[in-house]
Amino acid sequence: MYTEDQLRARDFVDLHDQVQTSVNLLDSLENFLSTFQKDLSAVSGQISNLQDRSKDIDNRLKSRRKIEKPLANLLVDLCIPPALATLILDTRVSEDWIPAIVEFERRLDILKVRVRVKAARDMSEVAEGLRIVAATKLRTFFLALLEPVRNSMTTNWQVLQSSVWMKYRPLYVFLQRHAPNVAHEVQRGYAAAVRTYYETGFRRYLRGLSWIKARTVEKPDNIAAGAGESPDPESDPTRLSYARVDGPGVVMAYMADDKTHKEPLEALVRSALLVLMDNATAEYSFITSFFAHEPRPTMPSKESSGSVASPPMLSPTNGEFDEARSNPGSDFGGGESVGPRRRLSSFTSLMSTAAAEPTAKEELTALNALWKQVMDPVLDYCQTFIQNAIEPPPPVVPLLTMIRLTEDVMSEVQRRNCGPLETYVFTIRLKMWPAFQKLMAEHIDSLKKFADGATASYFRRGTTTDTAVSSICRRYVNVFNSFVALTDQAEETMIFSNLLRLRQELSKLIVTHTDKLTDPAAKARALCQFYELLLQGLSNGPHPASHPKAQSELAYWRQRDEEARRRVASTHVRR
Repeated sequence: MYTEDQLRARDFVDLHDQVQTSVNLLDSLENFLSTFQKDLSAVSGQISNLQDRSKDIDNRLKSRRKIEKPLANLLVDLCIPPALATLILDTRVSEDWIPAIVEFERRLDILKVRVRVKAARDMSEVAEGLRIVAATKLRTFFLALLEPVRNSMTTNWQVLQSSVWMKYRPLYVFLQRHAPNVAHEVQRGYAAAVRTYYETGFRRYLRGLSWIKARTVEKPDNIAAGAGESPDPESDPTRLSYARVDGPGVVMAYMADDKTHKEPLEALVRSALLVLMDNATAEYSFITSFFAHEPRPTMPSKESSGSVASPPMLSPTNGEFDEARSNPGSDFGGGESVGPRRRLSSFTSLMSTAAAEPTAKEELTALNALWKQVMDPVLDYCQTFIQNAIEPPPPVVPLLTMIRLTEDVMSEVQRRNCGPLETYVFTIRLKMWPAFQKLMAEHIDSLKKFADGATASYFRRGTTTDTAVSSICRRYVNVFNSFVALTDQAEETMIFSNLLRLRQELSKLIVTHTDKLTDPAAKARALCQFYELLLQGLSNGPHPASHPKAQSELAYWRQRDEEARRRVASTHVRR
C-alpha cells in the first residue's frame, strides 16, 4: 500500500509540475499578447499619422494646382518681353509700334495695380525707363509729322489727318495717359503749325476774292433812283442759287489771276463761307476725335489674364487658400501679416495717384479752345472780308441772298456738329439783318418821296411819267419775285412786312400818277396797263407758284386790275 501511495504521489507531483508549466506558458503567452497589443496600437497610431499627412499633402497639391495658372499669368503679366523692349529701344516709330505700345501700356497698368507685389516694384523701374524712351521718340515722331504743313502750302492737310494722324492716334493716347507733358507739347506744336497753315492759305485766298470783288461794284440804288431815265438794273435769276450750300462751284484761287474774270458779290461771299465751313468743320472733327481723352480700360483685356478678374488683383486664388499663407517677407507676402488681405473697391481707386481725367464738359471746353486757337486768324480774315462786302451795303437782293446763305450754312454746320462755327456764322447773320432793314427803309422812303413829288435836287424832274412808273413796277416785281424765291416760310415778318409797305407805296404811286389824267377812261386804261405789267411780271417770276405770298400778291393786283377794267367798261357804256 505504501508503494501504491508513493506512486500516486509521484503522479500528482508530475501533474502539478505540468500544470505549473502550463501556467508559466500561459503567463508567457499573456505577456507576449500584451506586448503585441501595445505594438499593434503603436502601429495603428503611425498609420493614422500617415493618413493625416497624406491628406495634408493632397490638400497642398490641390492648392498648388489651383494657383498654378493664375500665378503663371501673374508672372507673364509682370514681365516685359525682350522683343517689346527691343522694339522700343532700338527701332524708329512705325506702324509696328501701334500694337506694341498698346501692349506696353497694358503692362504698365498691371504693374501699377500689382504695386504690392515685390516683383512688380522691381520691374517698374525698367518699365519707367522704357516709358521715358517711348515718350521721347513719340514726341519727335509727332512733331516731324507737322513738317509738311510747315514747309509747303500745297500739302493736303485733311488727307494727312485722316490717313496718318488718325492711324497713329493710339500712340498719342499713350502720351496722354503716361506722359501728359509731352502730349501737351505735341498739342501746342500742332496748334502753332496748323494755325500758320490755315492763316496763310486763307489770307491768300481771300485776297484773291477781294481782287475779283474790286472788278465789279454794285451800288445799292433805291427803287426810285433814275426811274425812266436810266436802264433798269439787270435781273439774273441764276444769282439766287448762291443762297444755297448745294449750288454752283466755289471760286478757285487761280481765277483771281485772270484780270477779266468777274463774279457777283454773293458768289464771292458764298465761296468764302463754304471754304471756311469745309475746313473749319473738318478741323473741328479732327481735333475732337484725335485730342479727346480716351477713357482707360477697366481691366487689361489680354486673354492670358482672363482668369484674373478684378477681385483677385492682389490674390491669384481669389483669397481662398486651403493652406497657410506665405511667410512674412516673401515675394508674395511682403511685409504684410498672414491674415486675409483687404481688397480695393475698384480699379479707379488703384489709379488714384494718376492725373484725374477731365469731365465731358471741361474736355469739350478745352477742345473748343484748341479749335479757336487754330482757326482764330481765319475767322478774323473771313469776318473782315464779309464786313467789307456788306459795308457799304450791296443791292437788297444780293444782300438777302447772302443772308439766306448764312442760314443754310448754319444748318449744315449744325448737321456737322461744330458749335463754335455755328455761333460765328450766326453772329455774321445778325450783322446782315440791320443792313437789310436799312436798305428796305430807303426803298420805301424813296418811293414815298417819288409819289409825293420830290424836289428837283433829289430827282431831275419833279413830275412822274409813265416810263418812270413802269420802271418802278418792273423793279418792284424783281424785288418781290426774288424775295419770295429766297423765302421758304409762308410768314416771315422781316421780309413780308417790308414788302407790304413797299406795295402800299407803289399802289399809292400808281393811283397818284393816274389821277393826273382828267379823262376817266384814260385813267382806267392807264391803271390797267400798270396792273397788267405787274401781273405779268409776278406770274413769270422764279418763285414757286404755290407760295402763299405769291398767290396773295397776284390776288391783290388782279383785284385792282378787275376794278380798273370795270371802270373802263362803265365809261364805254356811258358814252
